[in-house]
Amino acid sequence: MPIDARLLSGVTILAAVVEHGSFTRAATLLGLSPSGVSRAISRLEARMAVRLIARSTRALKLTAEGSRLYEMAAPHLAAIEEAATAASRDASEVTGLLRVSVAAAFARHVLSSRLPEFARRYPAVDLHISQHSDTGDLNADGVDVAVRFGAQPSSSMISRRLLETRVLTVASPAYLEKFGRPAHPSELTNHNCLQFVDPQSGRPFEWEFQRAGETLPVSTVGKQTFSDVDTKIGACLAGGGVTQALAISVQEELRRGTLVDLFPEWPGETFPLYIVWPSRKFTPLKVEKFVEFCVEAAEEIT
Repeated sequence: MPIDARLLSGVTILAAVVEHGSFTRAATLLGLSPSGVSRAISRLEARMAVRLIARSTRALKLTAEGSRLYEMAAPHLAAIEEAATAASRDASEVTGLLRVSVAAAFARHVLSSRLPEFARRYPAVDLHISQHSDTGDLNADGVDVAVRFGAQPSSSMISRRLLETRVLTVASPAYLEKFGRPAHPSELTNHNCLQFVDPQSGRPFEWEFQRAGETLPVSTVGKQTFSDVDTKIGACLAGGGVTQALAISVQEELRRGTLVDLFPEWPGETFPLYIVWPSRKFTPLKVEKFVEFCVEAAEEIT
């Protein structure tokens, strides 16, 4: 059944009057005159043979029939607006300032080499990249979208998992030559273990090992605790101790032999990486395209 354009127009004008509280404000929004809005409402009332708005010199008030019509029609009007917006966004150019916070490991080892391709695809986007806490509020930090390690707490954010990276236990050949290589994770209690602070709890991460359904927690101690991954890995490379690191962060060092994976037979522990952005009625197109780009980048390395 075809849509009656005049009926749809009248209901749209009624919704604007209700939502903006007066004929004058609705008229400004719709690009009409106040008298034009008033006549449109009168035509709608005449067509429906019911009074929709009780007019007075002080205020406008919906009648019971007007209230019922608005409550039933408003969701459909919103759906039409959403569909029109989505269609126009598909054809629009991706533009504007995009502020992203990206976990250092993902930025350095995955994203940075691919940024020229992002610039080629979306030359009108001004991309600002920073690092913030994995637990910070995006709106408070002035960030449009973030890439974060670790499980994301339920919130008003939308999250999508990009990848899972293995947690490796590594040491430098110089350290192993001096202190010996542990044959089993339980032997780490005899080694200086470089600790890393969990940004969500403020305490050092606990060490555990997994294989074939078996989980082995190990209580480790160390004289140095870090909140910066690069400094911790640098200390490990210099022979300062044993540490746990994400595979994504130390692939090159393992390939060159400057770090050694101590327990490849315990491959089960992994750590997730998520991309998150604020939940809104309409996600900006520049955010959607950055999310898609990060998903592509993650798929290339998994």
